[in-house]
Amino acid sequence: MSVDSSYETDTGTGFSSRELQVIGGASILMAINVALMYAVVLTPLQEANAYLFQFPIVGVLVYGAAITGGEIVAERGVTGGNLGIAFVGMVILQFAFGVFGAGVLGFVPRAQQPQILAVTAVVVAVVTAVIATYVYARSKTFESWGRFATYAFIGGVVAILIGTFVEPVLLAGFVLIFLGFLLRLGYEIWQVRDKRNASVALQTIGVYIAVAGVFVHVLQLVIRLLASRG
Repeated sequence: MSVDSSYETDTGTGFSSRELQVIGGASILMAINVALMYAVVLTPLQEANAYLFQFPIVGVLVYGAAITGGEIVAERGVTGGNLGIAFVGMVILQFAFGVFGAGVLGFVPRAQQPQILAVTAVVVAVVTAVIATYVYARSKTFESWGRFATYAFIGGVVAILIGTFVEPVLLAGFVLIFLGFLLRLGYEIWQVRDKRNASVALQTIGVYIAVAGVFVHVLQLVIRLLASRG
């Protein structure tokens, strides 16, 4: 038995009840993650990035394994009807994105952190809205975006492996992994649009992971932009 049911009704908002459940669920998970980043930055865990990314490929593999593992565990819990396992998977995901984000946020003074998180949230919301508008405005399938996202992730890991020894290549790795999350976000939004009989919980997890991946990359860009202006 699944831990959630999939149904939809017309809400009069332009979105079905199922779509609103996915949007609301992913938004709540993302809000929790942002709060976690803000809290973790005050703990020794925020130094994890400094150790892991001494060799960039190590950091990418550790966080990549945590995110992939957390997703697998969470989805297995949902499909198996086991709330405990699903919760463990979500904790892993929240922890991975939270610790990574806190490590990035730790580069700026505490007083500036709320502003930076707010700016990042606005940018991510706009990016998500643009991608969602594009997906919903076109009747074609976006299944290829999921495949291209996988290629981008693989290319990003390879680039970071090379960049660990040839530093200028690291930028290509960042761009490819960021692109991977953007493509996955489009793919997950398409899933919500077209896979109307799919599990709401599974779709919520998919959208959350994609948005969280975009968020931590935009966060790095916002911090770099503010640093260049300072």
